[in-house]
Amino acid sequence: MRTFSRLLGFLRPYRRAVIGSLVLAALAMVATVSLPWLTGKAIDQIERGDRSGLWVVGGVVVAAALLRLVLSVFRRLVAGKVSLGVEADMRNRLYGHLLGLDMGFFDTQQTGQLMSRATVDLQSVRFFLGYGLVFITQSGLTILLAAVAMIALEPGLGLLALIPVPPVVLIAYRYGVVSRPALQEVQQRIAELTADAEENVSGVRIVKAFAREERQLHRFRHTTGRVFDQNLLATRQRAFYQPLLGFLPQLGLAIVLLVGGRQVVNGSLSLGDFAAFYTYILLLISPMRLLGVALGMAQRATASGARLFELLDREPEPRVPPGLPPLPPGSGQVELRGVSFRYAGAQADSLDDVSLHVEGGRTVALVGGTGSGKSTLVGLIPRLYDPTRGQVLVDGADVTGVDPDSLRSEIAVVTDDPFLFSDTVRANVSYARPSASDEEVRLAVARAQATGFVEELPDGLDTVIGERGLTLSGGQRQRIAIARAFLADPRILILDDATSSVDASTEQRIKDALREVMRGRTTFVIAHRLSTIALADEVVVVRDGRVEAHGSHDELVERSPLYAEIAARGLPAEAPVDEAREWVGL
Repeated sequence: MRTFSRLLGFLRPYRRAVIGSLVLAALAMVATVSLPWLTGKAIDQIERGDRSGLWVVGGVVVAAALLRLVLSVFRRLVAGKVSLGVEADMRNRLYGHLLGLDMGFFDTQQTGQLMSRATVDLQSVRFFLGYGLVFITQSGLTILLAAVAMIALEPGLGLLALIPVPPVVLIAYRYGVVSRPALQEVQQRIAELTADAEENVSGVRIVKAFAREERQLHRFRHTTGRVFDQNLLATRQRAFYQPLLGFLPQLGLAIVLLVGGRQVVNGSLSLGDFAAFYTYILLLISPMRLLGVALGMAQRATASGARLFELLDREPEPRVPPGLPPLPPGSGQVELRGVSFRYAGAQADSLDDVSLHVEGGRTVALVGGTGSGKSTLVGLIPRLYDPTRGQVLVDGADVTGVDPDSLRSEIAVVTDDPFLFSDTVRANVSYARPSASDEEVRLAVARAQATGFVEELPDGLDTVIGERGLTLSGGQRQRIAIARAFLADPRILILDDATSSVDASTEQRIKDALREVMRGRTTFVIAHRLSTIALADEVVVVRDGRVEAHGSHDELVERSPLYAEIAARGLPAEAPVDEAREWVGL
């Protein structure tokens, strides 16, 4: 019930429109309920042979029908506008909330699951709030008005004819209670299906590269089968309750035919009133059925709403109080004081009591084995995560005490697998600074050694690249990402193995550009190549979440076995370890 009441809260901005829609629906139902009574009066006029009276009644019937038509058109327009408005509001709120959630949340979520909630679940809520509520109100009002009209015509027969109404309401309520868990599970399995489809499409290159189409199809069929099975359960429930809801009003019809027919024969009920009763019963059949459908919509919307609120109720971690000051000016000095960090659900810390001080303008290379904690360490600087213990400071300010937008505007990140939007090259580069001029964009592209291949594209900077930039090579994507970082002109630059996908000659050109862009700003370089380490002023060796050694290349070759091994593996096959300094140009 709490979920249902929270869903109704989305109608608050549309109170007037909702009230107007309900009033229009009520007036339309008044016109509708008047038609059976007018039909009875017309039959009485026919029996009496009153032609003038018949013309009057006929004219009133036409007027009532036209009134219902106009009211229904306007009601649908108003309800449709409310429905679309609620959908837009919910989608914007959900998307805005998702953008505000922490990286830890996205580390554990499937994209397809989130997309399902933002589409399938949201549509269910939209249809109910826009139309389902009106259907329930309209059906209930029709039943009430028809009941009043029948009792006014003939109290005894009216009460008999309404005997099926309480069972219909109880069964409709029971159907809603029974169907909710089944419908909630349907929504969950549809989300799993969406997630599978998204993964298969996004990973189609891998699927084809390993010839696993049949395997993925088998997996998708299994997921589709789960959706089918759960939908079948919901269909069985609907197949039992919906016909039952349609059958009960027929009992009222039978009562009217038997009891009302005898009264007509006995002369205690006019043929016109009998026809009105008969029409009222026919009129009740549709609202009673619709009531069951609308309650089913309510249960599906409640199930979907629960899934939406599960996202909306998640508080962003780290929490950011309003009114935090901006990052103070400085040269980009970074300090970690006794920092430890553990990912949600992990059994061990990824970083353990790390302390590190980097002066502004210095370039630090982070080296170590896979999973040693290098990327986690640099992820704490722009506050993508908060440390479990300890402090991260930038220019003397604890990152948890400054405005995150201000902090991140001074940091640029280039990863080993850069993300590009399905947009033009220009838009992807200028994403870092939308106000940048065309000349600045071209300069950033040139500094990233990307001018050559960009000019060869069909429309140059205005060429639209494919989703995630998959129409470009890995090296081309990395150079576009580096150009984006150049344009940001950050105080701190983070290069997470940013030249891993380029050939040696291109890497040398990018390295020359990196030297220029790194000048005067603090740079963290996660490196696996000695040629990249050569850009650094100092090297930090990370092992198992700890800083094992920190110093210059010369020092670490002598006193860090791990670094000496990394250096040896990075040299040409014929070069001995003691030639490391000369080979990397230090």
